[in-house]
Amino acid sequence: MSNADRHGLIAKAVRDAGDATVQELAELTGASEMTIRRDLDTLATQGVLERVRGGARTLLLRGEEPPFALRAHESIDAKRRIAARISALIADGESVLLDSGTTCLEVARLLRERPVTVMPLSLQAIHLVGETPGPATLVVPGGQPRAAEGALTGPLTLASLAALRFDTAVIGCCGLTAADGLTAYDLDDAAVKKAGIASARRVVAAADGSKLGHTAYAHVGPASLLHTLVTDTTAAAGEVTALEDGGTVVQTV
Repeated sequence: MSNADRHGLIAKAVRDAGDATVQELAELTGASEMTIRRDLDTLATQGVLERVRGGARTLLLRGEEPPFALRAHESIDAKRRIAARISALIADGESVLLDSGTTCLEVARLLRERPVTVMPLSLQAIHLVGETPGPATLVVPGGQPRAAEGALTGPLTLASLAALRFDTAVIGCCGLTAADGLTAYDLDDAAVKKAGIASARRVVAAADGSKLGHTAYAHVGPASLLHTLVTDTTAAAGEVTALEDGGTVVQTV
């Protein structure tokens, strides 16, 4: 098991259970307790969890959005498969709006090698696309980054979106159901997603299976706004069917 895979497994175990001991995590991962202690120190430094005597506990409150550092360790393979499919849906020469979030960051990693115009809505993706010269044309919006998350929000971001029109908007989500539609944890983030959807001819949602069937409290819009959803094989079959019945094209990778 690689370090990244082990860190992801540890982060998920602590998040799901609320806390875990070094011994429990060693049994779960097959690593030594000394290795687990080092892993927990690393993850605590990243803000993924809180280190306590003999183990670790989650930093999350009920209903709170997991921090970017934690989400970056989760479902990595699925997010990369989703990103690859989304990249394949985008033609050379397109103008692309790229939402914030860990799955969209994987899309940015692929689009920076493509002759497309891309406007990312997070500092992480802006840095990734702009760090080395490539065929992609980078457009940088205004806005105020959310702490730790790096997502750009506020009136300058909304003004940037209102001034442009995109061929495709790639939108991430905190929750998606056929009944409640697309939802986010943060009201400012929801406002940006709404504006991004309004500025694009086509909307492609990027969501791993854990987001389907889940509803956060800030409503973005009905699922019918989505032309295509790209998700992974862990998505609940009933929710996929309901979304398809509502007119969304669902591609599972």
